[in-house]
Amino acid sequence: MQSFGQKALSRRTVGIVGGLLAFSTLFGAHSAYAADRIQIQFWNAMSGKLGETVQHLADEFNQSQSRYTVKPVFKGTYKQTMLSTIAAFRAHNPPDIVQIFDVGTATMMSAKGAYIPVYELMKKEQIPFSTRQFIPAAASYYSNTRGHLVSLPFNSSTPVIFYNTALFAKAGVQPPKTWAEMGAVGQKLRATGAACGFTTGWPAWVQLEQFSLWNGLHYATHDNGYKAIKGVKLLINEKPYVEHLARLGAWSKSGVFEYGGPENKSRPLFVSGHCAMYMGSSASYAAIKGGAQFPFGIAPMPYDARLSGAPQNTVVGGASLWVMKGLPASHYAGIAAFLKFMMSGKAQAYWASHTGYVPVTLAGFEQLKREGFYQKQPGAMVAIDELSNKPPRAWTMGIRLGYMPQLRQIERNEMEAVFAGHKSAQAALDDAARQGDKLLAQFAASVGQ
Repeated sequence: MQSFGQKALSRRTVGIVGGLLAFSTLFGAHSAYAADRIQIQFWNAMSGKLGETVQHLADEFNQSQSRYTVKPVFKGTYKQTMLSTIAAFRAHNPPDIVQIFDVGTATMMSAKGAYIPVYELMKKEQIPFSTRQFIPAAASYYSNTRGHLVSLPFNSSTPVIFYNTALFAKAGVQPPKTWAEMGAVGQKLRATGAACGFTTGWPAWVQLEQFSLWNGLHYATHDNGYKAIKGVKLLINEKPYVEHLARLGAWSKSGVFEYGGPENKSRPLFVSGHCAMYMGSSASYAAIKGGAQFPFGIAPMPYDARLSGAPQNTVVGGASLWVMKGLPASHYAGIAAFLKFMMSGKAQAYWASHTGYVPVTLAGFEQLKREGFYQKQPGAMVAIDELSNKPPRAWTMGIRLGYMPQLRQIERNEMEAVFAGHKSAQAALDDAARQGDKLLAQFAASVGQ
């Protein structure tokens, strides 16, 4: 494992979301305790236990000083949170801090007047801050072309394999390291009683985006959109992708692979014991542990051994924290102090150990090591190892394209056509690339590039 240490929202942008913006926000009365404090609104998409963990960290920060009160506000899904934020900015009533999902990064970055880059805020508030404080695969995803962090990495995960150790023992197999081994292992699992070899969550993210990065492939031109917005073209219909999707299509007929639906809808196929493996977010750990009635292990994503650069590195999925413009000047010092707190080893260790996400700072990683967390839960190191397997190359830093949610929908539709036997892999990915390129051109035009 490589050392981590080596490692006005423009009017045009408002047009990107057009008529979808119809949200407004009303805040309740503050408690007497907080009446004399500066209120910092932190909009997020964390519900349930995740929301409770966010609230715990906010409470800890609030108790550590007497000038500011951070108030987490749940705004619904990732998409709803982003749309609510843009609407609030248009109404001149933005939140102080907002959690934006990874696929919204390009849209936010193109909205130059909407936010204050985190590195600029920290410099102004004289808080030591560097991308070197973060794990490379998290820093690179949210950095600008000069390597400065524009938003603060927050909830971060990467795909891994969860596997049923009882079914593996019965079949006498080990977790597959390559895609060729995946087929062989899947067949043995089927032969010894497993109803399906493996399933996958988030098909476009896991089987196309992260497949490209882990195998050192280009996903799109201009280093996956990092170097330019105009003229970017998808490369997902090239040979390695076509062969991979064709393989999944063939396996879906034999039972080695079974598709269970979009996002994490296939996870129940694993938790129920139906499928012996589940490829999905490392942050699925808590949900799987809470539902599975069998022992399970965690292993790295398989790679294509025929590709010379594989395995390379995965990158983070999840979301980051953005600081909005247009706030009272008195708020920014408090925002900076809260972000500094969230970067601390203590906060990162608490977040990671209570949620299943990876710590995004080196301080958090070191804190967890000192606490013996990885000795108690060695499976948690798999995601860390993937993210740091090799230093990111120019085209494996991430995928920064506009309209990413729509791109994923197009790709998923085409992948599902292959799984159902309605299209060949080549035809499906040709169609996905053609539709995707049109979207990318529309995005470039919408931001004036």
